[in-house]
Amino acid sequence: MGKVLLSFGHGYSAQALARLLLPQGWRVIGTTRDSDKAMRLAAEGVEPVLWGDDLSTAFAETSHVLISAGPDTAGDPVLACHRDAIADLAPRLDWAGYLSTTGVYGDHQGGWVDEDTPLTPSTKRGQSRVAAEAAWQALPGLPLHIFRLAGIYGPGRGPFEKVRQGTARRIVKPGQVFSRIHVDDIAQVLAASIARPRPGAIYNVCDDDPAPPEDVIAHAAHLLGLPVPEAVPHDAANLSPMARSFYAESKRVSNRRIKEDLGIRLLYPDYRSGLAALLAHESAPPQGI
Repeated sequence: MGKVLLSFGHGYSAQALARLLLPQGWRVIGTTRDSDKAMRLAAEGVEPVLWGDDLSTAFAETSHVLISAGPDTAGDPVLACHRDAIADLAPRLDWAGYLSTTGVYGDHQGGWVDEDTPLTPSTKRGQSRVAAEAAWQALPGLPLHIFRLAGIYGPGRGPFEKVRQGTARRIVKPGQVFSRIHVDDIAQVLAASIARPRPGAIYNVCDDDPAPPEDVIAHAAHLLGLPVPEAVPHDAANLSPMARSFYAESKRVSNRRIKEDLGIRLLYPDYRSGLAALLAHESAPPQGI
C-alpha cells in the first residue's frame, strides 16, 4: 500500500505540506467543515472529506496522520470524535504529527526558550494547547511528533495588503519580540520528520530572527516604497482579545533542534528574506497557459 496522509483540519500549513507530498505519489485525505473549500482541495489533488462524514475507509488506508485542528472549549475535536479509531490505528501508523504553538511556553520577557522549557502559558489559548498536547501524548502506541509553530506567514498571509490600504499599525511595546515562520518552512520541517520519524519528538518551528512586530511592518512598507505607518503605543492601541493575547507574551524561540535532528536549512531564515519572497511571488507572472 502506498503512503496515505490523513490530515485533520486540512488548513494553511497542511496544504503547504500536501504540495510537497502529492508530486511524490502520496495520497492526501483532508477533512474540512466547508463544502466550498472541499471543492478547492479536490482541485489541488487532495481527497476532501467533510467533517462528520464517515472516515472508516480513510482509517483503513492511512499510513500517516496530521492534526492541524486546534482545541475548542470542549477540548481537542479530533480526539472527541475519533479517539477510539485513532487508538486502534496507532500501531499501524508510520508517523503522526500534531501542530501546536509556541504559545505553550508563556511569557519569558524576551528570553530564549527551547523544547525543554517548562510549559507555563498565561493565555487560555496556550493552556488549551498544553492540554491538547498531553491528550495526544496519552494515546498508547501513537508515533506522535509535536510541532510548536511560531507566528505563521506566507502567500496570502503577509502584511503587504494592510500596508497598501493604510490600515497597518506599528504597535510598540518595549521589549516585545515574536518568533515567526514561513509556511513553506513548516512544510519542509514536516516532510523531513516524516522521512526521519522519531516518535515522541517535539520540535519548535520558527526562523532565526525573533523580532519586534513593528520592525516587520516598517520593513514591509520599505519594500513597497510606502510611508512607514505611525507608531502606536501598546497601551493606547485598541486591540482585539486575540491580538491582546499575543502581546501578553514575549519570547525568543530556539530552532536548533530542527536543524540538528532533521537537517533543516531554512528557506527563509528571517522576516526580511520571507517578505522579499512574498513580494516577488506577488509580482511573478502566472504559470502555464
